[in-house]
Amino acid sequence: MSIKQQATKMDALVAQGAIVDAVKQFFADKATTSDYGNGATTGKPEMVAKMEGFAGAIAKVNGITHHHTLVDEHVSASEFTFDFDMKDGSKIYWHEIIRRIWNEEGMVIQEEYFNAQ
Repeated sequence: MSIKQQATKMDALVAQGAIVDAVKQFFADKATTSDYGNGATTGKPEMVAKMEGFAGAIAKVNGITHHHTLVDEHVSASEFTFDFDMKDGSKIYWHEIIRRIWNEEGMVIQEEYFNAQ
């Protein structure tokens, strides 16, 4: 299976709002993440828990837009805009690049988020 096919499938899930499912399906057990807010996770279980907590805090999805995905060998970069109303009354509007490094089995081993605004 090609990395391009895997990235396309993962991005489709994210665009549908199935972010937890995307992590469960495409992350390797020891995958790590980091973001521009200095947050990080180590291991798939930690990322699943983080995404479950985040998804549970969303009151309304105003939109998730997948703009583009580029793939070069074992690295992909996907551009998304996320627009959420949160249960605590806050609003989230992220325009970001998600860079993923994939292993030979087509699983994400490292994911990093970059602010694209």
